[in-house]
Amino acid sequence: MDSKLRIVVTGLVGLYPVGGVAWDYLQYAIGLRRLGHDVYYHEGTGAWPYQPRERARSADGSYSASFFKAFFERNAPDLAERWHYFHLDQTSYGMDMTSFEAVARTADLWLNVSGASPFPIFLNPRCVKAFIDTDPGYNQIVLSERFPWSWNVPEWSCGVASHDRYFTYAENIRSADCSVPKLRYDWTPTRMPIVSSLWTHIAPAPEKAPWTTVMTWNDFKGPLTYRGARYYSKDAEFGRLIDLPRGAGGGLAFKLAIGGKYPPVMRAQVGGWETIDGPTATLTPEDYRLFLAGSRGEISTAKHVYVAMRTGWFSCRSACYMAAGRPVVVQDTGFPAALPVGLGVVPFTTKEEAIAGIQAVEADYPRHARAAREIARDYFDSDRVLSQLIDDAMRPS
Repeated sequence: MDSKLRIVVTGLVGLYPVGGVAWDYLQYAIGLRRLGHDVYYHEGTGAWPYQPRERARSADGSYSASFFKAFFERNAPDLAERWHYFHLDQTSYGMDMTSFEAVARTADLWLNVSGASPFPIFLNPRCVKAFIDTDPGYNQIVLSERFPWSWNVPEWSCGVASHDRYFTYAENIRSADCSVPKLRYDWTPTRMPIVSSLWTHIAPAPEKAPWTTVMTWNDFKGPLTYRGARYYSKDAEFGRLIDLPRGAGGGLAFKLAIGGKYPPVMRAQVGGWETIDGPTATLTPEDYRLFLAGSRGEISTAKHVYVAMRTGWFSCRSACYMAAGRPVVVQDTGFPAALPVGLGVVPFTTKEEAIAGIQAVEADYPRHARAAREIARDYFDSDRVLSQLIDDAMRPS
């Protein structure tokens, strides 16, 4: 679509003001702005935001507001006056409510990334409302089963149902081997947009840099079950790699930035990982980018539900590693045929395959590093991803 649109992007940055989350959501706004659209970021989840320094939630919205302000001033000055954080449905930060209402009344497209922000009552009735499912398998099972441990699931499910278009990071969802319940929604595959120019300035990796990843140990609030099977978060899969460094050999170093509920720090250290606290190490967007820049590459699993349901999900974090010229050795979730693998992206299903993948990368590192950056540019670049997203969202029904 060539015409300029007024677009509101939503996300979870104010709720979780840490480096990686900022890149996950705000590259949508930056990328759409660079395509020439009239773009605004809005967030109004109604929930207490996480305070990373205190490791607790708080009724205070000032930290999240300062986080937004610093991000846009540093990385997207043209959006510095175009964000609205509506804290606890009471207080506006960034734009005032009157200004945001004027935007929403004339918006053409509402991109609800992760679906956490409800529509304001004054939203343009002709605005196309697009839900972007960033947690495939988990979201569809919750929509289907309405677990009592998910306190807001009735309201959230109604909100999901009120969208006009449905996108998902389950790029394999149209394949026969993908078992994600489609429910009554017409899912269109999409993927994370990467604003390449924000990553390409990063220097090549130091030769002795560690293989790394950033992860949350377990973020499920209750048991995730569907048709007699139980599905798990990332802890179930990463536990299989907990002693990978001991088997990798070759003098390679491994570092794990980990957070979440009761992470097995001592067990990981015994397995050969250097461990650091994830929220502290990636507190700001620049901290996160520096952590990736100090890495040789990424070694990581996916959430069990992504793997078991053959979703084709690919990590936003891994895409950022690749844009920075860092190869990734990552667990296969049923990647689509369009994603080139073998150079730059090396998939695995077992610990032994992961070790072999790392060794293969190290045997021809410059070639893998170049390929990683090229795949990020050709497959994840925001111009390409978001142009397709806009075309699909605005296509007549």
